[in-house]
Amino acid sequence: MRSWSAPDIVPLPGTGGPLRIHDTATGRIETTTPGPTARMYACGITPYDAAHLGHAFTYLTFDLVNRVWRDAGHDVNYVQNTTDIDDPLLERAEATGVDWRDLAHREIDVFRQDMAALSIIPPTSYVGVVESVDLISELAVRIRDTGAAYDVDGDLYFSVAEADSFGEIGHLDREEMLDLFGQRGGDPQRVGKKDPLDWLLWKAERPGEPAWESPLGRGRPGWHIECSAIALDRLGPGFDINGGGNDLVFPHHEMGAAESRCVTGGPNARHHLHVGMVGLNGEKMSKSLGNLVFVSRLREEGVDPAVIRLAMLSHHYRAAWEWTDAELPTATERAERWRAAFALGAGPDATPVLAAVRAALAEDLDSPAALEAVDTWATAALTEGGADTGAPALARTTVRTLLGVEL
Repeated sequence: MRSWSAPDIVPLPGTGGPLRIHDTATGRIETTTPGPTARMYACGITPYDAAHLGHAFTYLTFDLVNRVWRDAGHDVNYVQNTTDIDDPLLERAEATGVDWRDLAHREIDVFRQDMAALSIIPPTSYVGVVESVDLISELAVRIRDTGAAYDVDGDLYFSVAEADSFGEIGHLDREEMLDLFGQRGGDPQRVGKKDPLDWLLWKAERPGEPAWESPLGRGRPGWHIECSAIALDRLGPGFDINGGGNDLVFPHHEMGAAESRCVTGGPNARHHLHVGMVGLNGEKMSKSLGNLVFVSRLREEGVDPAVIRLAMLSHHYRAAWEWTDAELPTATERAERWRAAFALGAGPDATPVLAAVRAALAEDLDSPAALEAVDTWATAALTEGGADTGAPALARTTVRTLLGVEL
């Protein structure tokens, strides 16, 4: 599946330091130690509606990881999926009278346009579930052959009793797991399962639903196994960062990690990074609640994508926050001030601002601190001036390359 056009990444003088992130599994700030090629996986959208700001905030976070690693001298192998077959997509297609394939294609196109407009570096591999059905069914067979899966009326389930180190990411107790499993696409009440927490690997064909041939019979993938299969295929085991929104810690990432460990004997990823939820009017922004601010709609209204990106960068990736009417005016004022400073013929030395932005992003992607560093330089440039004729260009390139803000 094609992704989207890549923004220009202009190299900066010197190199950045190692990236440190908050690892969900350890609960600590950990230093990432990739090899020459850093490997990262982020869970993508289920394309039954346009991408909202919660999605954009997640992919902005992984874009910052990508930029920090590149600035430190690494190549980056970044994989992202799109869940172009799943129950929510089929339900929306039926409710709206649209073919599920047409719905998925339409919303993926909108997502691509949003990501390109926001200067998100595209993944090395952008992979759909439909194109990966054979890969996914092969992994399900490998899991079954270890003895960790069993049949329920033609459906294949992973037995949680066979999941070594289950709970290693979120460290939730059983009652918390059961509650979240029921809320987030699980079927804890299904009759015939050995344990309410056992999860679906392969769903046998149902009347009126799409299905594919496989060694397990005609059917389609369960939810969690898609990312396990794609990540193992494109990145191999033990890749550097796995992540997404913090609503994916359980069940999605916990169960996916168990699937990978079952067939490889080790963890799927060295670190797990999760992004805080974006709210609106006191509730998490989500498709199910319908309280969404769409990136595409803001763009249609004429909002500069750089302003949208600046508004999101003013919030730390791990913090839950709310989109309010003040976000855009504040970001617009900042963008205008920075543009004015970048347009000057000279300014104060920008080497310290490059160092400050690098340091802020390397320390758990502290984008608010990075913005403050640029604010300080821009204010000094506009009020006090400076004699360094190369400073405005260096400050602008710092903002473009590390923060991804095109001004």
